[in-house]
Amino acid sequence: MEPINAVETIAGVIQLSVAPVFLLAGIAGMLNVLSVRLGRVVDRARVVEAHLAGERRQDHREVLQSETEALWKRIRLVNWSVRMFVSGALLVCMVIMTLFLGEMTGLNLSVTIAALFIGAMCLLILGLILFLFEVSISTRRIREGIVEILASDDDET
Repeated sequence: MEPINAVETIAGVIQLSVAPVFLLAGIAGMLNVLSVRLGRVVDRARVVEAHLAGERRQDHREVLQSETEALWKRIRLVNWSVRMFVSGALLVCMVIMTLFLGEMTGLNLSVTIAALFIGAMCLLILGLILFLFEVSISTRRIREGIVEILASDDDET
C-alpha cells in the first residue's frame, strides 16, 4: 500500500469511528448519572439502617424495614445498569478496534462489526430499562412516603 493511500485509508477509518466515539461519550454521561444515583441511594440506606437499629416502635421499624428493602433493590438495579453500560461501552470499543483491524489486515469483518454493535445496543437498552425500573421504584417510594406522612398527620388531629 502506498503511503498516501495508507493515510487516506486510516483517515477514512477514523471518520467511521467518530460515531462510536460519540456513543462512548453518551455512555460516560449515563455512567456518571448512575454513579451519582448509586452514591445517594447508598447514603440513604446507611441513614435508614442506622435509624432502624435504634427504633423501638414496631410500626416505625416496619416502615424503615420496607424502605431499606426498597433501597437495596434500587442499589441492585443501579449496579446491574452500570454493568450493562460498561459492557456496552466495551463492545463499542471493540467495534472501533475491529474497524481498524479489518482495514489494516484487509479482512472483511463487517459481520463481526455488526454483531458487536448490535450486542452493544442490546446491552445499552438493558441498562436503560434497569435505570427506568430504578427510577420507578424511587418515585413510587416518594409517593408512598408522602401518603404515610399525610396519614400520620390525620391520625394526630
